[in-house]
Amino acid sequence: MRVVAGSATVKWGLMSRKLPIAVLVAFIVASPAAARPVQVMPGVTYDRILRWTPAGPVAMYVITAPKPGGLYSLTPLLSNGTIVGRETVSSMERDAAAQMTTIGVNGDFFSWTGGWPSGLLMRGGVVEHQSALGRAAVGVDTTGILHVDRVPWYGRWHGADPTWQPISQMNEPPRANATALFTPVWGTKTPATHGTMVVLGPFPPATPRLDLTGVVQSVVTDSTVDVPPDGAVLVARGAAAQTLHDQAIVGTPLTVRIPLIDAWASVTDAVSSGPTLVKNGRPIFNAGEALTSAQLRGRNPRTAIGQRADGGIVMVAVDGRQRGWSIGITNWDLALTLVRYGCVTGFALDSGGSTTVAFDGHVLNRPSDRQGERPVGEALVIGYTGVYVPAPAANLSPNADGVGDSESLDYRLVRPSTVSAKLIAPDGSVRELDSGQKPAGRYHLTWDGTDATGAPAAEGTYHWNVSATDDLGRASTHDRRFSLDRTVGFLRISPGARQVAFTLTRDASVRVTIETGSGGILRTVARGFRPAGAVTARWNGRDGRGKRVRRGAYVVHVSVTSSIGLSQLRAPLLIRR
Repeated sequence: MRVVAGSATVKWGLMSRKLPIAVLVAFIVASPAAARPVQVMPGVTYDRILRWTPAGPVAMYVITAPKPGGLYSLTPLLSNGTIVGRETVSSMERDAAAQMTTIGVNGDFFSWTGGWPSGLLMRGGVVEHQSALGRAAVGVDTTGILHVDRVPWYGRWHGADPTWQPISQMNEPPRANATALFTPVWGTKTPATHGTMVVLGPFPPATPRLDLTGVVQSVVTDSTVDVPPDGAVLVARGAAAQTLHDQAIVGTPLTVRIPLIDAWASVTDAVSSGPTLVKNGRPIFNAGEALTSAQLRGRNPRTAIGQRADGGIVMVAVDGRQRGWSIGITNWDLALTLVRYGCVTGFALDSGGSTTVAFDGHVLNRPSDRQGERPVGEALVIGYTGVYVPAPAANLSPNADGVGDSESLDYRLVRPSTVSAKLIAPDGSVRELDSGQKPAGRYHLTWDGTDATGAPAAEGTYHWNVSATDDLGRASTHDRRFSLDRTVGFLRISPGARQVAFTLTRDASVRVTIETGSGGILRTVARGFRPAGAVTARWNGRDGRGKRVRRGAYVVHVSVTSSIGLSQLRAPLLIRR
């Protein structure tokens, strides 16, 4: 045995079988045989539910998470880190991977061309976009409680004259005869505008309910200007441009104020969209919000967030516009679904082709756009900053057949931490594989199924358990199970799968199926008890209805249940005729 350590990588054992996280995610959360719901992070679960309704099939995705606080957050992610532009939810999650492990959904409606959100956006206690007239927003406060309210927009400014003037928009091109405030999150330059541009610097973060004062650095007309990284720019058009030009004097202070309603005094992060779906535990049929008919009515792909009485978060998304897969859901049924999951508060997010569910940068649902996942303006995610352990392959089968002969044992840290990474055997004995002070990063180990002496380890259920205490003193543990099972191996498939052969090391119940790539069973070709030794199953190339299977890619699936447990082998099958 040997241990080799790198800056963020550790290798252990004699053999390596590295499985990409994408493959592990697909196996854990998409496999029809996977247990439901699936734990994706400590305390966070994911479930895919397929239902048949009188109107047609419905594919629903449900995320549950603890109350925000400590290692858990409810966090808006902004496409490309700026207001302008669009990015997919999965890409935003990958961008955030160094700071947290995430699972989440799409956020607010957005400008198709510009990418900015349609309503209120707050991140980390800073306002980044104005609220929408006649629509609600959902915000999370410092205690982890969700607030769903209509938040009027009363942004304003004053310069030499102490009379307050309105700021109609924030980080969005100003409308006619209006003033807009641009902060660094907008991007590097303001949009070209016929009007007045006032550069302020330095300028504090746009925290609500405070006087935000900057010194006028320059006054420019009919142009575009740089947004200082520590400043801001006021841009005005029409009559508002003349007022701004008259009151903004170079070298003098200019003050901005962004008042929000008192009920939101402790809200730090928020997105808009709508409508409101659940209030005080009751589903709402019509919240009377200013939304379009398509946003309010009909069966469509839809996304929502809710909170239970105990503070736990529920996210629900439903695929739609795919008649053979999922027809979608109405807002009313979405509200009822949140209530069934115990939500006392509920709010709809962007819908239609924007509806996306992703975990750790990998899409879990089937977005309805023809090209797949749609680039959107924002994501809203559950963020977890404790130690994260990707799920190992379900079965380790170290029998030298070239399949599953070693197990990948990985973990990831987003902060410097003191770590103890252990392998717990079926008899409860503990073997520490990695420990000590570790910088943030990804760590990879492999196990070849031998014990500390190099002898074959006992078969049964093992736990890959990693505990960490980060530099902020926060402790976390993530435990994953897998089995060491040598029962089945040496799978051999003849051309066209006319013959499927494998070996059993003990008596077992077997099932051999021919399946589609998505797991649909075309034909069961062997089933029942088989004694230890060589097993052969034969297939005539036809499905369960007796029809010849079309040419294409399929899967041979061998499932074996023995005294050790369930073990499975899958192999690709290409039908050429």
